[in-house]
Amino acid sequence: MNWPSAIINFRAYLLLERSMSANTIDAYLNDVQKLVRYFEIIGNEIKPLQVNPNDIHAFILWINDLGLENTTQSRIISGIKAFYKFLMVEDLVDKDPTHLLDSPRYHRKIPDVLSFDDIRNMLDTIDLSEPLGVRNRAIVETLYASGLRVSELTELKLRQVHTEEGYLQVIGKNNKERIVPIGDEALKYVTMYTNQVRNLMDIAPGNEHHVFLNRRGAKLTRVMVFYIIKDLAVAAGIEKIVSPHTFRHSFATHLVEGGADLKAVQDMLGHESITTTEIYTHMDTAYLKETIQLFHPRVKWER
Repeated sequence: MNWPSAIINFRAYLLLERSMSANTIDAYLNDVQKLVRYFEIIGNEIKPLQVNPNDIHAFILWINDLGLENTTQSRIISGIKAFYKFLMVEDLVDKDPTHLLDSPRYHRKIPDVLSFDDIRNMLDTIDLSEPLGVRNRAIVETLYASGLRVSELTELKLRQVHTEEGYLQVIGKNNKERIVPIGDEALKYVTMYTNQVRNLMDIAPGNEHHVFLNRRGAKLTRVMVFYIIKDLAVAAGIEKIVSPHTFRHSFATHLVEGGADLKAVQDMLGHESITTTEIYTHMDTAYLKETIQLFHPRVKWER
């Protein structure tokens, strides 16, 4: 991933997931551009995912030497930290190179998890009599059934969908391949889309192998998938911010809460470290309260 594409995706994240104003988004993007400009000045052709804490530390020293006020430096640091928080949330980097910076810290927060009823309500809003409705149903079913990153969904190829065996052959971060099962219901809608909608389309050159296409026959962009999910959430009356990544978190959370082995969930998500997957062991406070009421000896003794 190069700087221009990373910044474009960062902008989409701030707009669609963080619902920030245009002015705030511009300020964040300008902060990241300062980091890019610094690397250009020193002749370092490093890419966003290659930046390490030493690079960030050198950048902070550089802006300090420019004589910028502390408040300005703090704002720039906040913007850079927000950028790498985005890369962490998207699972594009395993380690945040800004985590040691002394400025207001951004803690990695799990986006809202959808309940099964939320997901069902979103699915019920889709009009399957429309070709795009069939496509959108296949997209949502695939995201929830397999926990794919949005980039993995948009890059999914026909040859990677193994219908008979019931799994997807996913090319994830760092070009690593993994096998992810896909349920019968999701597979049904993917097959319906490819056989009844996609087969009838005029496909743009270079997009012949991509599964999910837009109305012009080109592969879907990440931003378009964001808009599809956002519109479905609004139509279903869901007030929380919902993005493609929400389905990834819902997939993992529902598996863990259902008793799935954490290592198996790690493999399906394509996480490098089990500690990344462990964020899904968070539990509903109502469930914890019920557990205390049922099993704690002090509560039982008081009855």
